[in-house]
Amino acid sequence: MELLGSPLPTLYTHPGSTPAKFLPPISTAPSSKNGFPSSPLPQSLSHPWVPRATNLTIGPSSKSSQGLTPSEALPPISSRAAPFTRYTPGDWHRSNLTNSKASETSRRNAELLTADTSRLIQDKYQETRKTQVKTTKKLGERVNDIKFWKSQLRQELDKMIGENNALTDVTKRLERALAKTEAPLQVTQECLLHREKWVGIDLVCDDVEKQLLVEADVIRSCQERMRRYLDQAEARLTSNRMAQHEVERDLANKQVAHCIDDQCHQLRNTSDGISYYQGVERVDATISVPESWAKFTDKNILRSQSERAASAQLRDNIENLLVVTANEMRRQFSCVNVAFTHRIAETAEAKRRIQDHLGKTLQEIFQLKRTMEAIRKAIRDKGRPLKVAQTRLDKRTRRPSMELCRDTAHLRLVSEVCEMEETLQSLQQRLGDAEDTLQRLVHAKSVLEHDLAVKANSLFIDQEKCMGMRKAFPSTVRLLGYV
Repeated sequence: MELLGSPLPTLYTHPGSTPAKFLPPISTAPSSKNGFPSSPLPQSLSHPWVPRATNLTIGPSSKSSQGLTPSEALPPISSRAAPFTRYTPGDWHRSNLTNSKASETSRRNAELLTADTSRLIQDKYQETRKTQVKTTKKLGERVNDIKFWKSQLRQELDKMIGENNALTDVTKRLERALAKTEAPLQVTQECLLHREKWVGIDLVCDDVEKQLLVEADVIRSCQERMRRYLDQAEARLTSNRMAQHEVERDLANKQVAHCIDDQCHQLRNTSDGISYYQGVERVDATISVPESWAKFTDKNILRSQSERAASAQLRDNIENLLVVTANEMRRQFSCVNVAFTHRIAETAEAKRRIQDHLGKTLQEIFQLKRTMEAIRKAIRDKGRPLKVAQTRLDKRTRRPSMELCRDTAHLRLVSEVCEMEETLQSLQQRLGDAEDTLQRLVHAKSVLEHDLAVKANSLFIDQEKCMGMRKAFPSTVRLLGYV
């Protein structure tokens, strides 16, 4: 089967070899004895129908003429006995006919060669044109393939750049949120230190202290998780940048290759800048095949997509972490504040009750002092009646003889003195009891005043110092790292 565009086989007709003996031998031609020289004929006189000089039969005189000059070997024409002839007229006609036929055959072959050459040129032109069209088509397909992968790489690069920017923003938010947790932790620690300045009975491990310790643990736990995710974010950014670098390098190579192949695709036979490059087809500088070439780019895209998916998952985890930690710290902050509020209310109520008791105690002391003063006055008031009664008894002891009568007046005076002494004794006893009661009231007053001072100190620490600092707790927006 003939291939399309291949030249058709052509049979060229060459003139057949002339029979070696279509002319008569030279020896049969009439000649003189010394009519033909022994030297060979010149090359210009040779013809296809002429036998070679080696086939000529030379007479005996040739031997004697060897070694002689041409002037000595050829006799003068005037001395020839007959005209010099080699061929007959028939030979001459046959020679002309043979030359004509050979000329016609040569012309016919030349015409066939010219026609076949024209057809060969046309076929080769069409073959070259088809080959060039196919090559141009392949280059166009290659340009389209490069353009497709360029678009895929560019899309993936844009997505990766966006993902890196988003991850960077979330990382900065996480850093800001981590920095914002230092102030609440410091406030919690200062609250614990301030509450250690409590004195007396108020120095207890109450619910507020427990909640403060829990708050410190919650903040430290949130900080630890934030630091762990910060380390993961830094590692993820490094991996993303490596994948982005590979995509950018592949895209840059695709840009160069697309520019080169597009220029090759646009080249035509009439284009400028085309030239011969001998042996360039033998130079094989390729390092990949279409399958490995596409697989390489696809691998870069898949790696970038994988890194981007992991980065998006990490971003979601960081977002959730920020929300969770902010809620945990805010919830514990509220619990501590509620505990402080309850404790402050309890302390204020205890202080109020102490103040009430102190007021009543002071009032009772005042009343008791007035009572004691009244008792002393009563004791003083009983002195003169007692003196009168005792003076009367004393004077009546000086009555003479039988006048010393135990009469009713005497009995009454004795009874009056005894009653007055019993009254004074009871008053003295009551005065002593009052003094003892006063001492106890004074001690109670001292205890109440000390307890009141303790409660005032505790209330000042909780209400003024601790709650005053906790008013500056970061807002939820700050805990989420937005500001």
